[in-house]
Amino acid sequence: MKSGPFDQYPTGLGFSYFYGFLAGETSQYNPRLYENTNPIEPPRKPEEGYHLTEDMADQAIKLIRANRALTPDRPFFIYFAPGGAHGPHHVHKEWADKYKGKFDMGWEKLRNITFEKQKAMGWIPNSTKLTPIDPTMVKWEEIPEEQRAFQLRLMEVYAGYLEHTDTQDGKVVEELERQGLFNNTLIIYVLGDNGASAEGIHGTIDELLAENALPSTYQQQMEVLNRDFGGLDALGSQHVDKMYHSSWAWALDTPFKSTKLVAAHFGGMRTPMVMSWPKAKKWKKGSTEKVIKHDPTPRSQFHHVCDIAPTIYEAVGVQFPTRVEGAKQMPLDGVSMVYTWNNVSVKERKSAQYFEVMGSRGVYKDGWFASVFGPRIPWAEANETRMREWNPDTDVWELYDLTRDFSQAEDLAKEMPDQVAKMKQIFLMEATANKVLPIGAGLYTIYYHPEEGPHSPLTEWKLYEGLTRIAESNAPGFHSGQNSLATIDVEISANASGVLYCVGGTAGGFSVYMDNGYLYAEYMSTLLYRYIAKSTTPLQPGTRKIQVRLIFETTKGLGPPADLTLFVDGQQVGWVKARRANGIWVRGRKASRVQSDERLRAAGEGDLMLALKRHGVFVEKSIRLVFDASETFDVGMDLGSPVSLLYQNRTPFKFNGKINLLHVKYINGTSMHTWWCRLIRPTISLGQLLKLDRALLGPYVLPFFLVQSRRTSFIRL
Repeated sequence: MKSGPFDQYPTGLGFSYFYGFLAGETSQYNPRLYENTNPIEPPRKPEEGYHLTEDMADQAIKLIRANRALTPDRPFFIYFAPGGAHGPHHVHKEWADKYKGKFDMGWEKLRNITFEKQKAMGWIPNSTKLTPIDPTMVKWEEIPEEQRAFQLRLMEVYAGYLEHTDTQDGKVVEELERQGLFNNTLIIYVLGDNGASAEGIHGTIDELLAENALPSTYQQQMEVLNRDFGGLDALGSQHVDKMYHSSWAWALDTPFKSTKLVAAHFGGMRTPMVMSWPKAKKWKKGSTEKVIKHDPTPRSQFHHVCDIAPTIYEAVGVQFPTRVEGAKQMPLDGVSMVYTWNNVSVKERKSAQYFEVMGSRGVYKDGWFASVFGPRIPWAEANETRMREWNPDTDVWELYDLTRDFSQAEDLAKEMPDQVAKMKQIFLMEATANKVLPIGAGLYTIYYHPEEGPHSPLTEWKLYEGLTRIAESNAPGFHSGQNSLATIDVEISANASGVLYCVGGTAGGFSVYMDNGYLYAEYMSTLLYRYIAKSTTPLQPGTRKIQVRLIFETTKGLGPPADLTLFVDGQQVGWVKARRANGIWVRGRKASRVQSDERLRAAGEGDLMLALKRHGVFVEKSIRLVFDASETFDVGMDLGSPVSLLYQNRTPFKFNGKINLLHVKYINGTSMHTWWCRLIRPTISLGQLLKLDRALLGPYVLPFFLVQSRRTSFIRL
């Protein structure tokens, strides 16, 4: 939805035209696209063969052709940044199938093979040492045989995705050749934005699991794949946002240590770059001259992505302005790389460069590199003790001589403490100059205080049908600790169907919808944790007031539980589809007013019964950070990838009634689960608990509270 300001959109930052996505990542099948500042939908559906990277290549080609047809005398600048091969790894099956069996040797052997090829090609120095696997990483031999097919397919899909992306890049280059523009076009090709990502941890069908610190097992993921999507062939499809095992990432970062999110080692941040400009046209005389001579020898001079802009300025003869429209400009970061184009051994001109990401940090200076690993281990679940006790002032620094040690294989910190101290001071100066301090600030909202992450300052919204594409960070929040009450003034007919409101998509989301007259509310904490409330009967036609209440057990902690309850015209209509709560399991059993008051009274605990009677769905694991990286909030439909499997083949599943008003507000409250646990401890006896179970829940596990020892054990009835 357009509301502005738009000064930080690409068109507000100097580009005359923009086509693509604004988020850090998006689905390749259902991308959340923008044209300039306008949210748009993809031109085709996934079922029609749509893929974002192909679309972006086609759009770039159109721009080149339009330039040639209408303004052939005008140079153009295209910043082509597709989502591939960033997560989620989405590619059609035929591309992934090309790599079947190519990785059966496992990640250690793949790394050895890659290392030997790198040396043979001259891509790395012959003196380079292959660094060993980190002790905290998983070895291939530790993967059980029955799990290997899953791990191999994750990698096959990624390899196909990478080739597919490279093919689209090639299409754009081929168009330059077709137009006779290749020789006179400066091309700077950067393979990636960082090292390979370990965020898949143990291999995942939903990369938002790691972002939200939600646990998962191989068995859970295969159950979902087999039950809902047809098995391993779903990897790479629109239905899952997969990410390979973190140890594959380590193999892809050969010969370096570590992975993405580590600024201490080059496995986290070193990536190949290629520059091409065979002949530059001299516009005044019409003659040509060679600019970059073809040379397969890699350049060893140390450079950073911030050096690209100065390189372009020097190449085309643009002087960086000190003022723009009267405003004084910050000094230009970076050093031009033009001097390296035709001199492989020229002396390096870049003196220093800092790196930092969420407490992991490093600094380069004249061939030396000093670094700190930081509090997070990207390839492992968060270590609560390590994170809680981390103090950047006591971090242990590493030191490497890159002139002799290309892969950072030998840590010299203990041998050269004076050099370490010198490099620490250089880092502090660079960090201060570049506004990096305080160290680890990036962890503040991602880990320590997700409730203070990007969010709307509003606490109450009045929304109307047709308001769509509202950014998750600007919409009502349904994340951990955000208690809310949504009231919908709606006109429905018999068998009403469609989405009333939703946020998120396939990776995770929250959707309130109707289907054949029934009212649903579905809270999806990634593909592994779905919680669905459903009305016990279809809603009667007419004007209705629907209310959806979401109350969390606590406003703090990692993904606290919540109660999700539905009301129609003031009466609760919720039905427990599935819930799990601290040893309590209820599946497919009603826990609403449909259960007679006689049954409630028979248990003998009126107040406790009231708590259960009003209970809707117990959301055991909530989303602490974000449902999806790019999906949005919609009223009256579900644009993009669908939140619910129940309407995944009917998107956007537009509501066929009339929504007069959607009113959402944050409220104070305590979940019924919390109230129940607090109420049981002082007032209910074991005999009453057994009586309650037989009257209401049947043969399911209930908690037996030992009040004196304040411990919990379980009994089966």
